[in-house]
Amino acid sequence: MIVVTGATGNIGRPLTRALAGAGEQVTAVSRHAAPVPDGVRHVVADLAEPAALEPALAGAKALFLLLSGDLHGPGTAPADVVGRAVEAGVRRIVLLSTQGVSTRPFGPTRIAMRALEDLVRDSAPEWAILRPGGFASNVLWWAESIRTRRTVVAPFGDIGAPVVDPTDIADVAAACLLEDRHLGGVYELTGPEVISPRGQAQAISAALGSPLRFHELTRDEARTAMARSMPVELADDTLDILGAPNGAELRISPAVRQVLGRPARTFTDWADRHVAAFR
Repeated sequence: MIVVTGATGNIGRPLTRALAGAGEQVTAVSRHAAPVPDGVRHVVADLAEPAALEPALAGAKALFLLLSGDLHGPGTAPADVVGRAVEAGVRRIVLLSTQGVSTRPFGPTRIAMRALEDLVRDSAPEWAILRPGGFASNVLWWAESIRTRRTVVAPFGDIGAPVVDPTDIADVAAACLLEDRHLGGVYELTGPEVISPRGQAQAISAALGSPLRFHELTRDEARTAMARSMPVELADDTLDILGAPNGAELRISPAVRQVLGRPARTFTDWADRHVAAFR
């Protein structure tokens, strides 16, 4: 049995479907009740309370560990989740980390994530670590303003990065959970092209068949908005990357192709598949 945390999110949903489609027994874990594929067991639990995971971990052989944004802040203890999983007999842990662990190693949230990576390496008999860059799905933050005002509101309009489709992350995670050949790997995951927020807005506009206006936020305005849904430390770390990506953060990684044998999906493909969110 494989446990998927964050199972109702942008990565967890396609990962759960992929594992169930491969014939695996899957336990989907999320904070709130939500639909899951037929045959998948759903457990409501909050990773901020690791003891609540015990029913989900009983009998599990593998765990996909995804931390929500609030678990990246000070005072949280995601290491307890790893400890309880290993104590429950979980042999394989696939950890969703972040590209910033290698490209911005001294940011507060990056230091904490590197410590969690080290713990997974040291304590899980089998492991793999995924380090994605920015997610294509982050533009869902724009959905309300696009639906109601046909306006995109974002900082750093002309500064791009090779954002990755969450479904590609899910497919790589599934491969690491199911195939022994990927064990011990650290996979940096990006999309196949550098694209700016303004370019992303143009792709959504094309998918909608409707023009969009672009309103550029200042860094302070973006920080205030982001801090409503994540620790301010994570907001600052994220804005540092969005505003001034370094060479490593602009590099297009071959890892998706190496693991899956196909190219990474483009942002345009993501926009076409998710256009309903912006109508």
